[in-house]
Amino acid sequence: MNILIISTSDTGGGAAIAAYRLMSALKSEGENVKMVVREKLSDNPDVIPVGNRYKNRWNFYHERGVIFLHNLFSRDNLFDISIANTGVSITEMEEYKKADIIHLHWINQGMLSIREIEKILKSGKKVVWTLHDMWPFTGICHHAAGCDHYENGCGHCPYLKSPSHNDLSRSIFRRKESAYDGREITFVACSNWLKELAKKSPLTRNHPLVSIPNPIDTETYRPMDRKEIRRKLGLPLDRKIILFAAVKAADKRKGTDYLVEAARLMAQRSDDLLFLIAGKRGEEVEQQLSLPAKSMGYLSPQQMPELYNASDLFVTPSLQENLPNTIMEAMSCGTPCLGFSIGGIPEMIDHRLNGYVAEYKNAQDLAEGMIWILFKADYEALSVQARKKVLEKYAQEKVIQQYRAIYDAGAGCKIQLHEGE
Repeated sequence: MNILIISTSDTGGGAAIAAYRLMSALKSEGENVKMVVREKLSDNPDVIPVGNRYKNRWNFYHERGVIFLHNLFSRDNLFDISIANTGVSITEMEEYKKADIIHLHWINQGMLSIREIEKILKSGKKVVWTLHDMWPFTGICHHAAGCDHYENGCGHCPYLKSPSHNDLSRSIFRRKESAYDGREITFVACSNWLKELAKKSPLTRNHPLVSIPNPIDTETYRPMDRKEIRRKLGLPLDRKIILFAAVKAADKRKGTDYLVEAARLMAQRSDDLLFLIAGKRGEEVEQQLSLPAKSMGYLSPQQMPELYNASDLFVTPSLQENLPNTIMEAMSCGTPCLGFSIGGIPEMIDHRLNGYVAEYKNAQDLAEGMIWILFKADYEALSVQARKKVLEKYAQEKVIQQYRAIYDAGAGCKIQLHEGE
């Protein structure tokens, strides 16, 4: 069985990392798998870049330009929506022709156009599409943010400056509807939360829909000696360390305002706490915190296991999430986690069993969660339960078994999977 994974990037962002990990896990289980990307960042020979730098850049800016025009020359929400009006061609590639399974992941920002997706679906090859956000089943948005218009074909889009019944969101929804109609796609949501949202869209109707989490290598992300790691990284041994990490640490969607407010509420404990900020522009977050903090800059995935192990707590006050890789990684290292009750986070963190789930957008509860984990809870029990949860639910060998069932299943079996979820 030849499997071809399609993704905008191989390691640039959470969805790309999840797709790359799936490829690696499949290969470790003996599957013949390749990955096609617009942006190759790794040196893995099984990752094949498509297009060229100039064409890919044109595709990216062309799409953004059309959105800019439709949004009355406003930059607001410019990267919150995608229209897939342009992209690269993969159907003529040898890797595509040889593939038995076409496995789509996050394919926006100039990777695949809706027209190319339709060509793939018309080819008769088996298509699996892992949902990393809502875009495959909405008109144009990646996160509907409480809007339910996608349940009825979109229109009146809150992301547009001039919404109407037949606005850009509705026209793109109809293009997707035409591309999907009469062809079979097995949609895979990374969380039950996302699956329940996808069920409500006409775009998933008559298609198999299941929930399978992203995989993680539990040998790479494993518990290590905390004191030894801290000495190696030059971190204090006598402080409780709270880690916040995001590719773009200063992105407001990552909930930095709530983290800053929670730190202010905890300021009286400044003698025994230290915040570590990992990610681009982390120094901006560091300067806002009223507790001691240190920006670590952007760290590669290879560096993160040590940082998780150096920390007593991982906090993610993100306002939009599906199934965060960072929570899975931290828990796999035995580091308890704290996050808001949003997206798939409550599926990952079992409240007061392996971490703490705070009320959404409640900085006071976020602060209470940090204090509870660090100073009141049975910390060792939290750590053991965090690691146990990952081994039972997210270990790559368990995830691969579920994907193999989908790859191998006939149409009847896939419908059964959909109904039995």
